[in-house]
Amino acid sequence: MTYRVVQWSTGNLGRAAIEGIVAHPELELVGVWVHSESKDGVDAGELAGIDPLGIRASRDIDALLALAPDCILYSPLFPKVAEIEHFLSAGINVVTPLGWFYTKHMNVEGLEKACQQGHSTLHGTGIHPGGMTERIPLMVSSFSQKIGRVRAEEYSDCRTYGAPDVLRDYMMFGKDLDEARKSPMTDLLRDGFYQSIDMIADEMGFRLDPEKKSSHEVFAATAPIETPIGPILPGQLAAQRFAWEGTVDGEVVITAAVNWYMGHSNIDPKWSIGEGGERYELEIAGDPPITAVFHGIHPTSDAVLEEVQNRNPGIVSTANHCVSSIPYVCNADEGIKSYLDLPLIAGRARLDLT
Repeated sequence: MTYRVVQWSTGNLGRAAIEGIVAHPELELVGVWVHSESKDGVDAGELAGIDPLGIRASRDIDALLALAPDCILYSPLFPKVAEIEHFLSAGINVVTPLGWFYTKHMNVEGLEKACQQGHSTLHGTGIHPGGMTERIPLMVSSFSQKIGRVRAEEYSDCRTYGAPDVLRDYMMFGKDLDEARKSPMTDLLRDGFYQSIDMIADEMGFRLDPEKKSSHEVFAATAPIETPIGPILPGQLAAQRFAWEGTVDGEVVITAAVNWYMGHSNIDPKWSIGEGGERYELEIAGDPPITAVFHGIHPTSDAVLEEVQNRNPGIVSTANHCVSSIPYVCNADEGIKSYLDLPLIAGRARLDLT
């Protein structure tokens, strides 16, 4: 069976999602929503950087819904809950990397009501938060016993991230440290990572304290650093670490963390990412202790910066994780579904091999 899909927005992730939908043997791209007038009417393939697809992007929401998609892959910069509820109540399934990973401890009455009304499904997914902070730690944990701590940590060189406004205005790179400490990212990402922590705790049986905690460490450049947003000068933000943690009786038992930095040189010597370079690192502190390191999702050290900014493998992986879930979500019962509610989600073979 082929499922009809509308891609909602064409930022870095949306462009990669178009490519992934077209490559998936069970999916058909039928429409693309765009925000800007300059993209309205442009071929979806051109927006994605692939061959023309004969599908024109549109700003007309009603026209896109009239295409009767089975699913919308919803990935604007920020979500609009009323918009998602509208899709769900109209009988359209929604997959999104913007939240709703695990809603057991959240007030989602409106979304659940919309799912029931439209007999539809909402699935929040992605990579971090998402697969690397939920699905894979739970899978790996089955090889251990007497587990005392779970850690999922990202190490990313942000020079490869092709969104200068986000780097400057949200991640706060190049800002003075006092200003950088006011970064909105702690709060913007908190809900997603806290959901990951709750999923792991509930499934593995950790008795979490009522309040979780977060931290943000900032590190300055010690000499000028050339970056895609211009030079970062001494004293300005060049590296940072965020951590969101769940505790039991004050002891940290679950950690989700991100390390973001502009290269490896000329940064406060207190800053370190340890061995292994850019990676995702999972740690299960049990018997036996297990560490799993994932490479390939980050660009290699010899990658051409301009090419990576246009098609970052981390963004592509996040989009692929969303795309791969669509057939499973379309087959699921109505309601908000997490990884715990769905079968094992897998990618698909290359089209010429199927």
